[in-house]
Amino acid sequence: MVAATATVEDGVVIGGGSAVWDLSTLRAGVRLGRGCIVGRNVFIDSGVVVGDHCKIQNNALLFAPATLGDGVFIGPAAVLTNDRNPRAVNPDGSRKSAHDWDAAGITVEDGASIGAGATVVAGTRIGSWALVAAGAVVASDVAPYALVAGVPSRRIGWVGRTGKRLVDEGAACWTCADTGDHFVEADEVLHRVD
Repeated sequence: MVAATATVEDGVVIGGGSAVWDLSTLRAGVRLGRGCIVGRNVFIDSGVVVGDHCKIQNNALLFAPATLGDGVFIGPAAVLTNDRNPRAVNPDGSRKSAHDWDAAGITVEDGASIGAGATVVAGTRIGSWALVAAGAVVASDVAPYALVAGVPSRRIGWVGRTGKRLVDEGAACWTCADTGDHFVEADEVLHRVD
């Protein structure tokens, strides 16, 4: 379902069962997976790839060349940027064109969530099942299962696949109370134990 007031340019691929709500814009070359929800007034730039079963909330901005894995959540008014050194003009005062800069992509891995109003700076990777708190500014990579908050963001804990904080069992071991998943922490990276 695509709302009548949405702008979907030629060359956009929308997977089965996905919905695009009113006033959203999907630029040419966007690939939207199956079963996705794109909220109201969302902008998805040319060439952005969105996996299956993602949810992109109202007023979010996703600039190319962003790539979202499966099951990614993008909160209301979150922004995925693409330029680490933004300028409107060149040093000689001439207006910059698309050829005057190199876009740096953002990768959001499977199951990760970006909270409302968060900004993710160009060139950053958000690990699988990580959770970026509302209002955070992420300027460096986020490890899988990490909970990050603040400006600039820093890790304040670990979360499981349900998004809830993991329970510290001591000796660098963590458990998810919801799923029973067990994790081991080594060198500030969390590894799920089968």
